[in-house]
Amino acid sequence: MIIETLALTPDHDLPGPLLTELTALYASNHEFYALSGDFPDPHDIRAEQVAEALAEELANPDVDVLLARSAGRLVAVAIALAHHPDPADPDPWIGLLLVDAEEQGKGHGRQLATHIEDRFREAGRDALRLAALDNNPGALAFWTTIGYEIIAHRKDRRLARPCAVLRKILR
Repeated sequence: MIIETLALTPDHDLPGPLLTELTALYASNHEFYALSGDFPDPHDIRAEQVAEALAEELANPDVDVLLARSAGRLVAVAIALAHHPDPADPDPWIGLLLVDAEEQGKGHGRQLATHIEDRFREAGRDALRLAALDNNPGALAFWTTIGYEIIAHRKDRRLARPCAVLRKILR
């Protein structure tokens, strides 16, 4: 698997072919988006919506969007935050890890999560956090299986959805 950081065009846009790939990946996960409520119609996710969601993320200079490819195909995307918006939180966060629905269960999510962990470990960070929606037991099972522990339950900052906050020690 090849993992690269998303690069915008000189005009700070997503390249058209990449936006098409990202939209297909997001749209393949309509079950997740039905749970999350991030898009108005989880069965009709459009390129403009994906571009807007990523632009909001990339407006934060502490955010990296990582793209994972296998056999030349985009199979996963992740959003990593070097610093949480809450200044009292010392850890970096995984804001999203999304694997194409047809590619789930093949190890891509685990490989991408490990890549993110290694990046932050090499940067001298001690731990990594994320939030998983309480109504998404599959995500909770995935994260706890790869070593994350639930440390709190609270509502997320953006939409006040009930979440489990998970943390993994990196050192």
